[in-house]
Amino acid sequence: MPAARLLLFNKPYGVISQFGTTGLHSTLKDYISLPGFYPAGRLDTDSEGLLLLTDDGRLQHLITDPRHKWPKVYWVQVEGVPGEEALARLRAGVRLPGCTTRPAKVRLIPEPPGLWERKPAVRFRKFIPTAWIELTIQEGKYRQVRRMTAAVGFPTLRLIRGAVGPYDLAGLAPGEWRLVDHSWTPGSGNS
Repeated sequence: MPAARLLLFNKPYGVISQFGTTGLHSTLKDYISLPGFYPAGRLDTDSEGLLLLTDDGRLQHLITDPRHKWPKVYWVQVEGVPGEEALARLRAGVRLPGCTTRPAKVRLIPEPPGLWERKPAVRFRKFIPTAWIELTIQEGKYRQVRRMTAAVGFPTLRLIRGAVGPYDLAGLAPGEWRLVDHSWTPGSGNS
C-alpha cells in the first residue's frame, strides 16, 4: 500500500482550523494551497502549533480516534505557578462539566526553546507570575487543556501544541508546513 501523505503545519494564533473564508480570521486556505488535504483534528483559533492534515481518510480517522491513543503534547503558559497538588490533579484526570478527563502526563518546564513571539502578545499582569507546563493527553475534548488548567486554578494564557504522535514542530516557523510520508496499515495503531 502506498504511503499516505501527511502535512505538518505550524498554525499561527488567530487562524481557524478549516478551509474556506470567514471574513474575520485567516483560515488554512490562506496558508495551504495543496488540494485534497483535510485536518486530522483541530486547534482552536486562539491556540497555536502543530496541526496535522492528510489526504487519506483512514489516516485521518487513525489520528483522531482516541482508541488509537496518539499522544498530543502541549506547552501551556499558565497564570500563576502550579504546585505539586495542582499537577497531581492534572495527572489523575480532571472533573469537568459533563466529563472527567483521562489521566495526563504533566510537568513544569522552562519556556520552550526557540519560541516565537505571539501576535498579539499575551497579556501580562505585573504582580502575577506565569509558568510553563508540558501537558500530554490522548483525547481531545472541546477546549480540554484550557478547561483542565482552569479547573485546577491556573488559567491558560498561551497554548501551543508541540507534537502529535511521532510528529513535532521541529523546524517549522508559524505559518510554515512540510509534507511527510506516513506508512501504515489499518489496525496497526501508531505505526
